[in-house]
Amino acid sequence: MAIADVKEYTHLSAEQVEELGARLDELRARVEASRDADDAAYIHRLIKTQRGLALAGRVAMLAGAYAPKRHRRLRTGATATGAALLGLAKILENMEIGHNVMHGQWDWMNDPEIHSSTWEWDTAQPAEQWKHSHNYVHHQFTNVLGYDNDIGYGILRMAREQKWHPANLGQPVYNSLLALLFEWGVALHDLDVERIRKLEKDPQEMKRQLKQIFRKGRNQILKDYIVYPALSGPAWRTTLKANAAANLTRNLWSYVIIFCGHFPDGALHFTEEQIEDETRAEWYLRQMLGAANFDGSRTLHILSGSLGYQIEHHLFPDLPSNRYPEIAVEVRALCEEYGIPYTIGPLWKQYGQALRTITLLSLPNSVTGHGSEKYGEITPPTAEVADRGRKSDSERPSRRSELGGWSRAGASARA
Repeated sequence: MAIADVKEYTHLSAEQVEELGARLDELRARVEASRDADDAAYIHRLIKTQRGLALAGRVAMLAGAYAPKRHRRLRTGATATGAALLGLAKILENMEIGHNVMHGQWDWMNDPEIHSSTWEWDTAQPAEQWKHSHNYVHHQFTNVLGYDNDIGYGILRMAREQKWHPANLGQPVYNSLLALLFEWGVALHDLDVERIRKLEKDPQEMKRQLKQIFRKGRNQILKDYIVYPALSGPAWRTTLKANAAANLTRNLWSYVIIFCGHFPDGALHFTEEQIEDETRAEWYLRQMLGAANFDGSRTLHILSGSLGYQIEHHLFPDLPSNRYPEIAVEVRALCEEYGIPYTIGPLWKQYGQALRTITLLSLPNSVTGHGSEKYGEITPPTAEVADRGRKSDSERPSRRSELGGWSRAGASARA
């Protein structure tokens, strides 16, 4: 369902919303002031572990490639182990390290090697384009129809307010392809294919972005599918398949985790009326209503990039991810105090609800019904279905400081 006024939806007065915002600001200030050597040690230890896993994976693949042919089980076991270790390394690098480093969570250390302005991650999308589409667009306009391009990634209908088209009948297929090829789907995300299709995209900017994507994608293909397989000599095919398996594992895991953050029942969408003159406190409230958490062990949260704390991450995207567990205790208490829904559940349940939404919204509203509690909605959305075109940067408000240091001007100068 789409909300036009978060204060009215939560039955909070303007004074209560501002009071909540002040308390969240105070929480933020306390965490900022308490960042110390233990936090720095966490990210250094994590990067060391990730690089060790990647090295061990590559070495295991080579060991399998050069083991005597008569030791078939050894060859197969070493290659499978290498693929698993490499997949785990890629998950850690993309989720808990790269994603969070590029949010500026570790910029306070002033370490040029672990800084949002310099980090380039092990995936096909250029870091600069990710920081624009994710840090700037998604985190500022979370779940706002027509503003947040992450609602369906341009290929899925994820809100009843989005106009239905017969092409949406293929959503289960599109969704499966997106999961398998998630790295490449994300790589094309910042291009905004819809604006290209409508001939609204600046040709020079499109050319610049395509060149970036080509260079980054080429390097990824060379590394995983040419250079490392070539080092395996006669067993190059086996290493190539193992590298592909590692990338597939990372793609599927990243896809599941990200879809669990904004599409389960209880994670709301918003109309553009909500962001008209939106205060900082109202922005906080929208983040709390538009995100969903999942339960799990500390290991699960690290492997998911701490996005099991999606609510806390959207409130404080540039605070260190290892602090989210303690922040979550206070945020949940505030939600209970102010009567704000705190959406959380097991990982399997959150993804199951997202998958159900994808399937249901492949059909027109006349088939599935409007606002039924059967589909996890609390109140009926507006009966009129709007065809909300995506906004360009010039049509979006200015960026909030905590959303990262991205700028198109700086990016253009580096291109």
